[in-house]
Amino acid sequence: MFIKKTSAFSLLLLAVALRLFSAVGCDLNDPDRDVKWLFPESTSCKTVYVSIAEKGGQALLRQVEERLGDNFKGLYETADVPYTMYLIYKGPELIGYIHGVNQKGRYGGIQVFLALDNQGVIRGFYFQKLTSRSAKELRRPEFGRQFVGLSLKEFYEYDPVAGRAPASSRVTAIKNPAPEAEDDFQSSLRALKKNLILVDEFLLGNKYLSAFKPRGPAEDRP
Repeated sequence: MFIKKTSAFSLLLLAVALRLFSAVGCDLNDPDRDVKWLFPESTSCKTVYVSIAEKGGQALLRQVEERLGDNFKGLYETADVPYTMYLIYKGPELIGYIHGVNQKGRYGGIQVFLALDNQGVIRGFYFQKLTSRSAKELRRPEFGRQFVGLSLKEFYEYDPVAGRAPASSRVTAIKNPAPEAEDDFQSSLRALKKNLILVDEFLLGNKYLSAFKPRGPAEDRP
């Protein structure tokens, strides 16, 4: 009987371990330092933890995928992935958010972090992790500055499957500093769009949902 109980307990531990392994989150490496760097005027920070599984399960996952324009896949994009979201305050006033997501790149993982004002407009973009042969070029400050002032409203126009947006879109004007790493550039844009959708869903009360227009068949896409 003791052997059977021990075996059952071991299986339980294994199941928990497998669940944790499949849920790959994305936290700031040094929250105190990073929050002050991204929001110098901040005085405090509140951390919240959410997941698609907790907030809506598979139905919500399908909605997020539709807004993204691509299916979630791999360890970085299961419904139970824990998202760590940082709410930034100046005194009692909420002034913005910080959130990062994992994304699969060509040679390994990519972590894209955004600093957003309290309306969901980008005020900062950076890679916490970037496994790429062109990491130096993609990490240049001038690349990240191209995203400042944009929001989910603009990124709805970006199709991560086709890897492009309409010619008139502000997203199309974003220049890839490393043409030889087009796949990592596109992965970064996909991660950024996913990041904005999750912030809209979990923190902004779907402020930008009304701007979403479902895409038609592939031949109708930009």
